[in-house]
Amino acid sequence: MKTYIKLFALSSLLTLGACSQDFLENEPYTDKVTENFYKTPSDAFEGLVAIYDVLQREAYGGPLLISEQASDDCFGGYGIADAQTDIEWDRFLYVSDKDMNKDVWANAYLGIYRANILLENIGKVNWGSDTALKTRYEAEARFLRAHFHFTAAKMFGDIIPLDHTVTTSEFELPRQAPEVTYALIAKDLKFAADNLGPENYSQAGNANYGRITKWAAEAYLARTFLFYTGTYGKADLAGVVSKAEATAYINDAVNNSGHGLVADFANLWLAASFENFAGEDNTEMVWAVRFNGSGKGNWDLHEGNRFQVNIAPRGGSIGKYATGWGGATVNPKLVDSYEAGDTRKAASFIDYAGENLNFDAQAREQRQYTGYSWKKYCPITNAAGTAVVEANGGNFQIDNYQDYAIIRFSDVLLMAAELNLQSNPALAQADYDRVRDRAFKNTTHRKTVSLENIMKERQLELALEGLRYFDLIRQGMTVAKAAIDNNTGDSQFNVTFRTETQGWFPLPQSQIILSNGTITQNPGWN
Repeated sequence: MKTYIKLFALSSLLTLGACSQDFLENEPYTDKVTENFYKTPSDAFEGLVAIYDVLQREAYGGPLLISEQASDDCFGGYGIADAQTDIEWDRFLYVSDKDMNKDVWANAYLGIYRANILLENIGKVNWGSDTALKTRYEAEARFLRAHFHFTAAKMFGDIIPLDHTVTTSEFELPRQAPEVTYALIAKDLKFAADNLGPENYSQAGNANYGRITKWAAEAYLARTFLFYTGTYGKADLAGVVSKAEATAYINDAVNNSGHGLVADFANLWLAASFENFAGEDNTEMVWAVRFNGSGKGNWDLHEGNRFQVNIAPRGGSIGKYATGWGGATVNPKLVDSYEAGDTRKAASFIDYAGENLNFDAQAREQRQYTGYSWKKYCPITNAAGTAVVEANGGNFQIDNYQDYAIIRFSDVLLMAAELNLQSNPALAQADYDRVRDRAFKNTTHRKTVSLENIMKERQLELALEGLRYFDLIRQGMTVAKAAIDNNTGDSQFNVTFRTETQGWFPLPQSQIILSNGTITQNPGWN
């Protein structure tokens, strides 16, 4: 059976290389057979773009939104008449017939599949003397394969690691122990970190912004190290990367990447700064998923950020904030945890009363209204009060254009502080101080670095960026439950974290059925 490649429209991530004229004249454009497709570097580039293309699908109700609702940062939200799925994430309930997490699983394995297609065929390309380009494409593909594996593994625990495209005899493969999956992830990230050049693409107008760099690979390797060793109580990353190696990688990213902190935290977020917005390709963005509004209402394209509409104010635009569905209302406990003078508070959350915005929750049919919603990633209106995306001819649901920051330099500094805490406490203190100094715009709010203080700083600095839930899980079930459980006396906000789940989300019911018994549901979700 032949394997076919579906070619996608021009991606906002990269500019597609041109195929030869002869190739276009002799082969169908939409269905190209792998056996005779991979001939030129341009062919390989198209295969690489196809992997990057999957990233744009993750922001549509994926791990970012689900994990924030499951964490102590947010509740479920949305409208009072909406489906209960998001309340279920908030309250750790499960309904099997909704096939929950289907898209998360499917997108992760789509990305893995496309990465494996390129990696299996990259040797067929005539690279000529440009072997460095081959290595670069392989490194990017392997990084992305690691990213998609980690996306699934941090959500579901044991998954099916794939370093090749499966044959028909492998359609019912069982899940593997975490050390098997994380060994593959570590090897892929290490290859990327060791083989990519020192380029820093966070420069205004750089056509390569959004592509994987050495610095993104080093930071991502530290992230997976911290999650795996914390969650599973291990000393190293699946026997592939030691703590000393992980520390060396993250220190390299801190010291030699050329990345830095934007002077004003608010300028990182369009809805918080407007005319002072630092731009998406700013020095702090180590790696981000790129989006644009070019789809103009075409639901078949995935160019726009479909996540943003989920968290925008429900029931119509209000002030400078454009309309959305009111999902993942912010927990006041999070807002209240910021100290006086911390600039991140006003930059991260819409405070309806504090900003003199008359938000009538009943009229807008807002569920679990807390008085706060997301300012990070919130779409904006123009001077006439019209959503900018609509003024530009787009659909407010699918054509929002803000990039999704996966790794910011402040995260790199906090990971470095954590990894250096025991071996080099002075360096850990310096990295930690940089984040707090920026937050308060002075040096008078410094604290002594400790694991507890680092984890709290991560919550404050990286709130609503899809990291909090996994930071809790890697600290253990006792810590996670103490943070997530909520009983304010108002039953609509009651949350009980169920430790029997071990923090893993339920597998899609469709995958369990298709596996013919080789996959069973995660504990606590039957």
